[in-house]
Amino acid sequence: MSATATAGLSTQTGEVPADWQQEARRLARERDAVVLAHNYMTSEIQDVADLVGDSLALSRFAAQTDASTIVLCGVYFMAETAKILSPSKTVLIPAVEAGCSLADTIDAEMLRRWKAENPGAAVVAYVNTTAEVKAEADVCCTSSNAVQVVESIPPDRPVLFLPDQFLGAHVRRQTGRNNISVWLGECHVHAAISPGDVRQMAVDHPDAELLVHPECGCATSALWLAGEGELPSERTKILSTGGMVDAARATSASTVLVATEVGMLHQLRKANPAATFLPMNPNASCRFMKMTTPERLLRCLLEGRDEVHVDPTVAARARRAVEAMVALGESGCGE
Repeated sequence: MSATATAGLSTQTGEVPADWQQEARRLARERDAVVLAHNYMTSEIQDVADLVGDSLALSRFAAQTDASTIVLCGVYFMAETAKILSPSKTVLIPAVEAGCSLADTIDAEMLRRWKAENPGAAVVAYVNTTAEVKAEADVCCTSSNAVQVVESIPPDRPVLFLPDQFLGAHVRRQTGRNNISVWLGECHVHAAISPGDVRQMAVDHPDAELLVHPECGCATSALWLAGEGELPSERTKILSTGGMVDAARATSASTVLVATEVGMLHQLRKANPAATFLPMNPNASCRFMKMTTPERLLRCLLEGRDEVHVDPTVAARARRAVEAMVALGESGCGE
């Protein structure tokens, strides 16, 4: 990395002077690049991005941008999705090794076997999957449009929903369909937010509003506890990350308890500075999402590394499923 690019960044102390973001923006302009960041990135990465959002928002923007280069601050499947939707563009990822524990629970061969065991079933793949898995799906979804996607499938056609078991349970509950088979995968971060975390935080903050991501292991329990009166039913909401931002803007509650990855709190606090947003579990931090650092972003912009490639045959098949998701999600809020 050049002296100019590193001038504002101390790798020895981890301190990031104010001007590193100016340097990042300058390098992005020189490369004709747009910087996209997921809601779970660190706050400093979110603040330098041209767009911060969930997987659906990032997918839409990647498909529509005029920039010749997309720098995706997120995990690898997100960069793959950007490349699938924009095959002629250069897609870079600052942390090429940033994987996803949920995406790792299923691969294309596993899915092919599952499809063979269930001939004729429609395959709905959560966006948190590899390009190869998306290529085996009929349609992708996010947590905001998963119910809408499944409801678009004829009610008598069986559905294979993958890979998140908690989101699958949420879809079953919302649609009332009993012909949905759900892959038993989970995000290790969301799964670790327990019903006990929710119950204790609700006891400690009895007037708070509760926002729960459907990937969380506590989502079903939260609804059950709300139904039993142990949680305030009118203030307990199961929402995608995009839905959480909308709820944050609209809330009149002074305290909001949030069950999702802690990086989300930055966007919620920006959406409503008057409210106090607290994590249900302060340890719910994804190490893969935190691999993107200012130093890595600057190096990526300066050197054009690391470029993401998707096999053209795989990409063409995956594109149909992803574009179907984007079309159905035009009114949705994303992951």
